[in-house]
Amino acid sequence: MISLKDKKILFITTKNLDYIRNSQEIEMLKGYTDKLDIIGYTDKSYPKRLAKVYKDIILRDMSIYDVVFIGFAPQLILPMFNWKFKNNIVIIDFFISVYDTMVNDRKKIPEKSIPASLCKWLDKACIKSSKKVICDTNAHGDYFAEEFKVDRRKIKTMYLKADESLYYPRPQIKPDELKDKYVVLYFGSVLPLQGVEVIMDALKQLRYEEQIYFYFVGPIKDNIEKVYADNIEYIQWLPQEELAEYISRADLCLAGHFNKEIGKARRTIPGKAYIYELMQKPMILGDNPATHELFEEDDSHFFVEMSNPQALYDKIMELASGLTNE
Repeated sequence: MISLKDKKILFITTKNLDYIRNSQEIEMLKGYTDKLDIIGYTDKSYPKRLAKVYKDIILRDMSIYDVVFIGFAPQLILPMFNWKFKNNIVIIDFFISVYDTMVNDRKKIPEKSIPASLCKWLDKACIKSSKKVICDTNAHGDYFAEEFKVDRRKIKTMYLKADESLYYPRPQIKPDELKDKYVVLYFGSVLPLQGVEVIMDALKQLRYEEQIYFYFVGPIKDNIEKVYADNIEYIQWLPQEELAEYISRADLCLAGHFNKEIGKARRTIPGKAYIYELMQKPMILGDNPATHELFEEDDSHFFVEMSNPQALYDKIMELASGLTNE
């Protein structure tokens, strides 16, 4: 890694400043220097934040900085402002690849199309214009190096972290009606790579298991068929403070990712895994190279084959029977 000690650093982000990845990187940079300036805003409107960031960059004298660190999302900054940073050391957080996200993950753009080529050009331009690239797993770094033809030594891994002020171990206090139930929880934004369909297929069997109670927290889209039963509760959304309380009730949490058909799901560690880890909750993870970078099979971490709802069901039942038989 480039030495940042006592360097004058400018941190730029288009994401809201309280976003956990921003907080993580700002704290990291403060550990190297007390000469840190920040361009970032808290407006709820993304276009409004972006406009303010652009204005600030245009008016800012970059000659006073040694390093420019671009957090979320460098594709919206670096291609158009590279001329401003020509005398700076540029480091980017390549947390999200536009090409990988839009073409492979969310499948919004056909792979062989002109828009796909433009997305790939945008990603390449960012990587080429930076001195160092930060990613979230070694598996992701390997993919970026191969896909975008970049020297792997240019890419450094910085794992995600959860907010310790919100997520921490606490006593498990279940509602009276769940005192004798084995409580399983999943939460997510229901993106394709998370494999929600796999969870739903597992729930088709879990709905008959009276000793199980399942919380599903997240906005399920209309194209996903829900499984309804008295032991399954759907919650559209929870504030983070309340989500932490629900997690504290759980005997087991599902982390994932569970969709092996999407490459990104095999290369990333779910953000929720870091939350469960902080709260010291047993979790089920998708069995892939990324999750094994930080976790190994033990009494708190369990792995199942991705895209295999039977394996997920079997593992939940195995763990539930172990607890309920104690």
